[in-house]
Amino acid sequence: MTTLRALRNHIDGEPRDAADGRTTAVVNPATGEAYATAPLSGPADVDAAMAAAAAAFPAWRDRTPAERQKYLLRIADAFEDRAEELIAAEVENTGKPTGLTRTEEIPPMVDQIRFFAGAARMLEGRSAGEYMEGMTSFVRREPVGVCAQVAPWNYPMMMAVWKFAPALAAGNTVVLKPSDTTPASTVLIAEILGGILPAGVFNVICGDRDTGRAMVEHPVPAMVSITGSVRAGMSVAESASKDVKRVHLELGGKAPVVVFEDADLAQAVEGITAAGFFNAGQDCTAATRVLVQEGIHDAFVAALTKAAADTRTGAPDDEDVLYGPLNNPNQLHQVAGFIERLPAHATIETGGHRAGEKGFFYAPTVVSGLRQDDEIIQNEVFGPVITVQSFSDEAQALEYANGVEYALASSVWTKDHARAMRMSKNLDFGTVWINTHIPLVAEMPHGGFKKSGYGKDLSAYGFDDYTRIKHVMTSLDG
Repeated sequence: MTTLRALRNHIDGEPRDAADGRTTAVVNPATGEAYATAPLSGPADVDAAMAAAAAAFPAWRDRTPAERQKYLLRIADAFEDRAEELIAAEVENTGKPTGLTRTEEIPPMVDQIRFFAGAARMLEGRSAGEYMEGMTSFVRREPVGVCAQVAPWNYPMMMAVWKFAPALAAGNTVVLKPSDTTPASTVLIAEILGGILPAGVFNVICGDRDTGRAMVEHPVPAMVSITGSVRAGMSVAESASKDVKRVHLELGGKAPVVVFEDADLAQAVEGITAAGFFNAGQDCTAATRVLVQEGIHDAFVAALTKAAADTRTGAPDDEDVLYGPLNNPNQLHQVAGFIERLPAHATIETGGHRAGEKGFFYAPTVVSGLRQDDEIIQNEVFGPVITVQSFSDEAQALEYANGVEYALASSVWTKDHARAMRMSKNLDFGTVWINTHIPLVAEMPHGGFKKSGYGKDLSAYGFDDYTRIKHVMTSLDG
């Protein structure tokens, strides 16, 4: 009998089991087998973590920006030093290819922590001035307080960084909950940060939806940040409204990928294949909803189908695979359900089935012949499935692109600069890429509109979200 590794919460600088001893099994999606147990944290654990964060907040808030920067730089260095441990934990979490996790996640994570380390020293307010006779006004930008944060299972390690780095840089303290299916790398992050930060500044509690709900409803946090589904975001916003908590939501996406007749076909197919299937399509910005102009539609579908058929999924140690498994059985069922319910006018060009008998792998899939009101066009699949629609002109491309409830990311593929500029203006999405899809940099904001949520990750805008503005006015008469 295999002994499962016991993961633990990290509260007030020390590892702890759930107060009532409850645990859940953690499954490696590449094998379908449990490899660890994690605490199923309840109200007592949430209380303890919130109390620790609240007690640590005044001292952390009052540290100078330069001091907080030093802590964050030490964290970035520690991530580099312990990169192989982080990679191993994330691969167990997710089944992702080991090599791609090493090259595509560790470097940007380290860079993002260092970016926010610098942002800690760039708190800005409008210049002081006399806007009323005899009075000087100025602005203080302050941390909001304790932040309750919930991270998703598609990028558990990187999304933890996106949450804690700006929050800590701004002077807040944190209680972070990873997804119940992917706690391993976040628990390791807590161990790393626990050796660097003062006790209580960064706390991690594992658990399920009830744990997350208890965090959101708890009276201590001043802000709640979640990356997850639209349904989860709506629930968080509703719960947080009862205490008028600040809310930061990064939710679902259904990115349109608009390919015009003058686009470089080979470049578009290569870029869309990579951006559509990377991480098994489990990315809110994935290039999975392709709109192709009529004149090149058939040629594009043929080329994309070949590229998809040549794309491999498989075990983490296989260096030739682009992506690993879906994260959990429910997600596998959801993706398969979209394919099973396809309308009669749709054509599965390749894929459309589970891959292998072990783990939660799904074959790279391309579906053509779809219409704007089809379920698979309107709803987020979150799997390795690329859909293709045809459009006639720029106006119809915009109509189709904007005709969904999500508004996170999009891309345009064309050699016409003026058209690219018009599309970037009129696409109702938080990000517009031109002749590329999915690259992110720490300096630029990531976040959407409509049902994709509000608030920004990364950039100075993301940093600002973790601060509050105070006006101070003083009399010049003493």
